[in-house]
Amino acid sequence: MDRCSFCGREKRDTNLLIAGISGHICDNCIEQAYDIVQEELKKKGDFDVNSLKLIKPAEIKKFLDLYVIGQDEAKKYLSVAVYNHYKRLMHHSKKDEEVEIDKSNIILVGETGTGKTLLARTIAKLLHVPFTIVDATVLTEAGYVGEDIESILTRLLQVADYNVEAAEKGIVFIDEIDKIARKSDNPSITRDVSGEGVQQGLLKLLEGSVVNVPPQGGRKHPDQKMIPVDTRNILFVCGGAFDGIEKKIGQRLNTQVVGYKAVRGIETIDRYNLLQYIAPQDLKAYGLIPEIIGRLPVLTYLNPLDKKALRQILTEPRNSIIKQYVKLFEMDDIQLVFKNDVLDYIVEKAIEFKLGARGLRSICEAIMMDAMYDLPSTETKEITITKKYATEKIDKQDIKRLKVA
Repeated sequence: MDRCSFCGREKRDTNLLIAGISGHICDNCIEQAYDIVQEELKKKGDFDVNSLKLIKPAEIKKFLDLYVIGQDEAKKYLSVAVYNHYKRLMHHSKKDEEVEIDKSNIILVGETGTGKTLLARTIAKLLHVPFTIVDATVLTEAGYVGEDIESILTRLLQVADYNVEAAEKGIVFIDEIDKIARKSDNPSITRDVSGEGVQQGLLKLLEGSVVNVPPQGGRKHPDQKMIPVDTRNILFVCGGAFDGIEKKIGQRLNTQVVGYKAVRGIETIDRYNLLQYIAPQDLKAYGLIPEIIGRLPVLTYLNPLDKKALRQILTEPRNSIIKQYVKLFEMDDIQLVFKNDVLDYIVEKAIEFKLGARGLRSICEAIMMDAMYDLPSTETKEITITKKYATEKIDKQDIKRLKVA
């Protein structure tokens, strides 16, 4: 009777039994063998510090330029930080080095829709180390409704296929960092479990220490075995809109004072882009604790998007909105053409609604929805979007609900 040489099952107990030169293997053992091979390949890992390709800052920025319009200052800071992170990893792999290089975590400040998260998502395409984006809005102190601070590292472990050595060399982008600002100047009134409490918990991650991480999330699986992760070589990049921080900057620059001397002093200050003058003390005034600010030594900003930048975002990047619509219609063998005055109209509406770059898609969706619904069912081979057509669709849609007061 033929039987599997690995598990001993007889032919009648298997779905498939493959014969070899001197033995047999069943379909169950083939599947298990495949899983073992895949697991071993994961352990060897795609993230090998010894095979890292060092990408120069200028090359990183050039790649970011393909997807993100403008924001040269932020791209420069981010490129240098990633480059230095790679150099640190290569440096730490040499045990005989005398100089120890510390990491420089970054904080990006910019209005909503200026490209903070897009920068993070774009640079993730280029990296050869584990990278994850987490949202700070869901974080609370341990024991309260929400997610534990350690869940940040759980996400990184998942990206690294639970390869702890690889995760310890990763990069984490913490979005909406401004949402954990201290809610009150007097912490003794109530417990600030989603503000200062989270900031205190983040300290141990940012400064570099061994953190016990629950592989499946701490609150739903309290009995699971913890995984120790050393955060010394994990680079943290934080981003936030910090809505209203311009007032703090303005107060520091003393732009509200009166008098001849004061007027002379503020002539060189750009009142329409105060974020470019941001300093650590402004973050402290906004509600970040000094300990957190000290562990985010690199502070940079993103410029607000003007009409020219929005127009470029609409058409130039690889993943520009207009190119996406053209491609979608091309799949239905329909040629889509946008008139130039339509593009200008979309930009004007985005500025009017104060939604930044993400507002462009909302407006485009409102204009294109009827065409995307009707045309695939017709014999139409070409459509041209004119300003008159776009205006009719915008007026038809109750798009004013998008408007920000």
